[in-house]
Amino acid sequence: MSDTILQLEQVTKWYESAPERRILDGADLTVSAGERFAIVGPSGCGKSTLLNILGTLDDPSEGKVVIDGTETSGLNEVEIAKIRSQKIGFIFQLHHLLPQCTALENVLIPTLALADKPDPEEAAKRAKELFDRVGLSDKLNSQPSQLSGGERQRVAVVRSLINKPKLLLADEPTGALDEENATKLIELLVELNDSEKLALVVVTHDLDLAEKVGSIKTLRKGKIEAL
Repeated sequence: MSDTILQLEQVTKWYESAPERRILDGADLTVSAGERFAIVGPSGCGKSTLLNILGTLDDPSEGKVVIDGTETSGLNEVEIAKIRSQKIGFIFQLHHLLPQCTALENVLIPTLALADKPDPEEAAKRAKELFDRVGLSDKLNSQPSQLSGGERQRVAVVRSLINKPKLLLADEPTGALDEENATKLIELLVELNDSEKLALVVVTHDLDLAEKVGSIKTLRKGKIEAL
């Protein structure tokens, strides 16, 4: 059985409003189980578009996206959503926590999207174990407004891991953090990449942080290249 978790084959992306501008232009990428790397490039080069396509949040204009052996182009939205909820975890620049929910409730929300919903007690147990791992075991019942920026982003990390994804995608995850908390978050993601045995792809414009992730690729003229 292949250990390839995600593959892009000749992916091109443009938008109806500007079809002449190729945001991605024949991009190829293979992500293997347990692999980790950062993708760097200047603002506006298409990094977030690339990550949205990797995460099935957007469709390529041309080319093929294969996730854990399944090509996504022939799937309907329900089937895509199932793959997304089971296979992929997301961390964004802004945490997107629901302000009316506690940290624990925010983390458990993705379990409700699973077709085969886990036992609530088992899901809560995993959540509490993850909270402990990221140093927030005393914040389970705190609301986002009661947490610091770094703490809110760590809650978002826990939320991204609750469904045991095979692939974790992080889009400028440190953009709203100071340097100390940004470094701590990247170190946490690297540790989780190893302990959870998941593939990690981090998109960032910060080369110093990218180097802390490990291997680096660059998005240049719509193609993904080794730096």
